[in-house]
Amino acid sequence: MTTLVIEGAAIATVDPAGTEYASGHLVATDGWITAVGPGPAPSTPEGARVVDGAGCLLTPGLVNTHHHLYQWATRGYAVDATLFEWLTELYPVWARLTAPAVGAAATAGLAWLARSGCTTTTDHHYLFPRAGGDVLGSTVDAAARVGLRFHPTRGSMDLGQSQGGLPPDEVVESIDDILAASAEAVARFHDPSPGAMVRVALAPCSPFSVSADLLRESAALARSLGVRLHTHLAETTDELEYCQDRFGCDPIDYVERLGWLGDDVWLAHGVHLSAAAIARLAATGTGVAHCPSSNARLGAGTAPVRALLSTGVPVGLGVDGAASQEAGRLVDELRQAVYAARTRVDADGLAGPRALSVRQALWMATMGGARCLGRADEIGSLEVGKLADLALWRTDGLGHVGIADPVAALVLGAAPPLELLTVGGRVVVERDRLSTVDEAAVADDLRRACAEVRG
Repeated sequence: MTTLVIEGAAIATVDPAGTEYASGHLVATDGWITAVGPGPAPSTPEGARVVDGAGCLLTPGLVNTHHHLYQWATRGYAVDATLFEWLTELYPVWARLTAPAVGAAATAGLAWLARSGCTTTTDHHYLFPRAGGDVLGSTVDAAARVGLRFHPTRGSMDLGQSQGGLPPDEVVESIDDILAASAEAVARFHDPSPGAMVRVALAPCSPFSVSADLLRESAALARSLGVRLHTHLAETTDELEYCQDRFGCDPIDYVERLGWLGDDVWLAHGVHLSAAAIARLAATGTGVAHCPSSNARLGAGTAPVRALLSTGVPVGLGVDGAASQEAGRLVDELRQAVYAARTRVDADGLAGPRALSVRQALWMATMGGARCLGRADEIGSLEVGKLADLALWRTDGLGHVGIADPVAALVLGAAPPLELLTVGGRVVVERDRLSTVDEAAVADDLRRACAEVRG
């Protein structure tokens, strides 16, 4: 039995009551939280590791609800382009992806996520070059090396340019091949057991790169296998026009016809949503991965977060692919989400400072993300019986000392250094350095992968 005790830290539990302690303790035994409360731990088992949390803020580990890890090999392309222009430039580059290159990119992206307080991440991988090898398996292997809880998705595209889609024909697959590969990915990687490190979802890419048949059949397959569903939706005005021209409706109406709303679905972006669309998401329990930095980088706009949260839609945060958000740091998205919400103009005028609070931003990055991924009973808050996925942030350095509210220090201040990051009690980051992989070696591997993909 292994025991970790953290004492003397400010604690934001993100439990349903929003409980916080100015100085408290947390005890984790064999990777699960067994005690959390004010003051010092009532007892410390012999042999326990005791961490002095004075000067730190303890939060749940952050949950990243949307990413494309392969894009770590293609950062800095098409930096002044719209989404459709950006995709058009990058699809031919991504056609050169191989399993080793994807593995190197994924390892680097996951390592950087860990350095930014992330303990659980998804990955939307939808590109499978014919000679690329086991690209999905390479991401799962990378997550195991870095030590993050991983929710990879078996993405797909079947609508190439010759059929009116955006991607070139050489990067799309047939529906039969996609469905077979999707079922294989679930059988190979998905672990439904409590505390699982890997859970798989199915994720056709977007309305402009997949057919209605693929969306419909993927939803049926996912539900027969007991896994979740994910896709991009309502990201840009171009997409709205595409759906209106081709299907005669907006994106939410389109996917609802195909069985794509429900509490087993989370959608990436949701920037352009009508009040009626938001009501349908709320009524069905469909989640949204809010990606404020990526949406800003591509000039897509910002999601109506205030309306989504006020109607009860599960909203998590996502860094999105590093080719459209080169920083790739999840902790930065908390501040970006606050700023974006407060400057968005809704139907009722400027949203203002009450549009999104710092604690709502922390909730989205933790419990909101856990809800999107279907793991709210295991992660996302510091409560007895949940997994010891913990982020201990040092807030007594020059950049944060004296900030009256430690949660504001985390959300609005510069990203604090990590004193400790654990996943199921296992140390992944300590004193702001990775404990699981060699950062210099990871960077060297990424450098070679970038050169390979660049061609």
